[in-house]
Amino acid sequence: MATPKQLYEQQQSNVQRVKNSGIISSNQSPIGDDKEEEMARSALAMFRVKEEEIERKKMEVRDKVHAHLGRVEEQTKRLAEIREELEGITDPMRKEVTVVRKKIDTVNKELKPLGQTCQRKEREYKEALEAFNEKNREKAQLVSRLMELVAESEKLRMKKLEELSKNIETLH
Repeated sequence: MATPKQLYEQQQSNVQRVKNSGIISSNQSPIGDDKEEEMARSALAMFRVKEEEIERKKMEVRDKVHAHLGRVEEQTKRLAEIREELEGITDPMRKEVTVVRKKIDTVNKELKPLGQTCQRKEREYKEALEAFNEKNREKAQLVSRLMELVAESEKLRMKKLEELSKNIETLH
């Protein structure tokens, strides 16, 4: 699209051509000064009309651009408000999540030695339980043996008592 200056220069060259054609024509057939002046005025009027149309279109485009910029600014403000709201929503959640994660890490650090202690204690418990059960079996065997010995001893003592009783009866 041509600039207003370029259009003006084009119109001027058209006016110059019209004038030149009048001069050439005047050599061949004279054209009146009125006609030449009328053509110049007509060309100038045409130029002004085009210039006004260009200016009007320029203003329309400027108004459209300003209107569009206004809408863009409005949308930018709305987007900024939405972004602020989103940050407001996520920020407390982030803090809470961070706090909970730190607590989880702390508990994990505390759990590790406790788990190891628990496993060690379980091993110790199993070993103590095995030792306890072994001693119980040993005790049970010893008690059985004791019972056998007591029973045998009673038999022997009863036998001796019977013999002594028989000896005493034979003495009387």
